[in-house]
Amino acid sequence: MRTIEFDLISTLLISIAVLFLGRFLVARVPLLSRLNIPAPVVGGGLMAILLAVVDGVLHVRLGFNLGLRDVLLLMFFTTVGLAADARMLVKGGPRLAIFLGISVVLIVVQNLIGISAVRAMDMHPVVGLLGGSITLVGGHGTGAAYAGRLGETMNLQGVMELTMACATAGLVIGAVAGGPVAEYLLRRHKLEGPAPGADADADGTPDEVEDDPVSSQSLLTTLFIILLCLAGGRLLVGLVAGTGFILPDFVFSLLLGVVIRNASTATGLFRMSDNTVDVVGNVALSMFLVMALMTMRLLDLVNLAGPLLLILAAQTIIMVIYATQVTFRVMGRSYDAAIMSAGQIGFGMSSTACALAIMKSVTDRHGPSPLAFLIVPMVGAFFIDITNAFIIQAYLALPMFGF
Repeated sequence: MRTIEFDLISTLLISIAVLFLGRFLVARVPLLSRLNIPAPVVGGGLMAILLAVVDGVLHVRLGFNLGLRDVLLLMFFTTVGLAADARMLVKGGPRLAIFLGISVVLIVVQNLIGISAVRAMDMHPVVGLLGGSITLVGGHGTGAAYAGRLGETMNLQGVMELTMACATAGLVIGAVAGGPVAEYLLRRHKLEGPAPGADADADGTPDEVEDDPVSSQSLLTTLFIILLCLAGGRLLVGLVAGTGFILPDFVFSLLLGVVIRNASTATGLFRMSDNTVDVVGNVALSMFLVMALMTMRLLDLVNLAGPLLLILAAQTIIMVIYATQVTFRVMGRSYDAAIMSAGQIGFGMSSTACALAIMKSVTDRHGPSPLAFLIVPMVGAFFIDITNAFIIQAYLALPMFGF
């Protein structure tokens, strides 16, 4: 096996080229546009397939410098926090609470499905949790944290490989399934959003757009605040690490972003550019998804097929049914409800980054949904991870797990 390594600059260059390829294909292939498949998913997925062919046929493995990938994810979630104005949270409060409640039930259901599936296959029940909310709602970061802890405690072999494969497969499923589900709901219920480019507040009423150009000064200010949140988040991670309570790193950066944003609004001591925060967040999200998808080891997923595929097949079916029959109906059977249902598939099967990429792809085509972009990031990137940690701890306390 020959390995070719790319340095950081080459990795960034290839990632941007792959993103451009995805955007080109989405613009030129009507099916991709109709199904609302995000450009980073298209480009990154094709690159992953190409790399799998090169690996399997030519026995050449391409390695990339992914030193910026996790930083880009932290930057993205920090921008989510920086966009969370407390006044907006008050407006969306009741519906945010309802959506959180629906998502909490989803976590419980995912773990019940995972545990039931592995018990039917005579496997250890902890594998069901790893094939449940630990990797699907939690993603790679939470999955890696629990796999390391549970693998050592319970002496499970290959648990890290299984966990990463499940999280990766969930990322692919969530990225591909969310857009078509949104399109189905919109067509099935004849729903239409406001005209693309229209601006509205969290209640859907038009609002005046303040002149907020992206400038070198606003960009530097935004980057400084984001890096400040990343540094502070890393410090908080170190402080919490000794407590035994596991939370993904990005939660702390997002929380600091929320604090700084609302301190800015309350005190007026400094002003943040919402447009600049949005631009930086979109760039970080697109680049992260491309890097995450194009470096997937598809051959590793094939090698870990069998039980993994059965668990994920069951999780996918239930996820789609839950989003279309429960979330969509409870959230009001509206345009916003359809967008939130697609977003829930994104963070319920992979990550909030994937959820927002799906939602952006849908709303770029059908019109904005400020309510969805308010509720889904706050639930999917913050509240749900804290709730997931508590629910996982509750499951691990059951006698069947032997703790």
